[in-house]
Amino acid sequence: MKGLVKFARGRGNVDLREVPEPSPGQDQVKIEVKAAGICGSDIHILHDQIVQPIHPPFVMGHEFCGVVTETGPGVTAWKAGDRVTAEPAFSVCERCEYCRTGQYHMCWERKGFGFWHDGAFAKYIVVPEERVHRLPGGVDFIAGALCEPLAVATHSVVELTAIKPGDWVLVTGVGAIGLLVAQVARLKGGRVILAGVTADQKRFRIAETLGFDDRLDVQNQSLQDYAEEKTGGKGIDVILECSGSPEAVRGALAVIKKKGVFTQIGLFGKPFELNFETIAFKEITLQGSISHPWSAWDMAIRLLGSGAVQTRPLVTDVFPLERWQEAFQKFENKEGTKILLIPGE
Repeated sequence: MKGLVKFARGRGNVDLREVPEPSPGQDQVKIEVKAAGICGSDIHILHDQIVQPIHPPFVMGHEFCGVVTETGPGVTAWKAGDRVTAEPAFSVCERCEYCRTGQYHMCWERKGFGFWHDGAFAKYIVVPEERVHRLPGGVDFIAGALCEPLAVATHSVVELTAIKPGDWVLVTGVGAIGLLVAQVARLKGGRVILAGVTADQKRFRIAETLGFDDRLDVQNQSLQDYAEEKTGGKGIDVILECSGSPEAVRGALAVIKKKGVFTQIGLFGKPFELNFETIAFKEITLQGSISHPWSAWDMAIRLLGSGAVQTRPLVTDVFPLERWQEAFQKFENKEGTKILLIPGE
């Protein structure tokens, strides 16, 4: 079968190659991939700017859904024909304090598929049965491919960030993660402002269809003035930074209120300069969010199944795997929101 392989460290070193079709081992499930999403971390892998540990060669891709085709010895919860998605935490140590408390996404020995083990940019993938989740009825494969980024949103917004009903919540970045984070923040009662740049006009239109009226192009409008007007000069209660842009962080710190909450979700790919004293002067609660535990996945799938959060409107482009370069370039150029790859034979 064909797989999109990161075959060595360094910029580039990604190619569509013939790879062995996997077979499920003990307690593993083999899944035929029906749709797989391109993530910002895939771009970081392409350019060798990834922070998470990677171990080439491996098939890339970690956002996906599909159909179970085969189960290995010991598997009892799944059978051929089940429509599923899966967490990318392929292996963890199961001994550290994080694993023992259900926070295995923080395990120092965590190795994910699409980073260390073969991932979803191929026709078949094999994953541990305990990482598999059932797709809700009525959720198609296009919508279901976004379960992983939705779990990122539920973990960061629901499990980590204190949002009170009526809080002004600024979401910086209107890509797929930003639009999912915004939907979850609204469910918690936040009054959401979406901030992006001029290149995000198509994404702003998607936001409008999702019912977000407060949308700001920071290259044409003053974020400071907008925030002051909306909040009556009090400042933004909560920042959910999803862009991975240093300029967005600096702008958000300028408009957050004293005692505000700032959650960093987007990844930057490289260090940048920041006046960190702002954190002290405003007594800001600053935290990061990465990946997701089982609880975030369970919540994400329930929200998707109930229709409380929509993922399908975020999918702007679907490409066959063979056109991966075009798809990656379109993602980098911000010409799409969520772009999917469909593996072939």
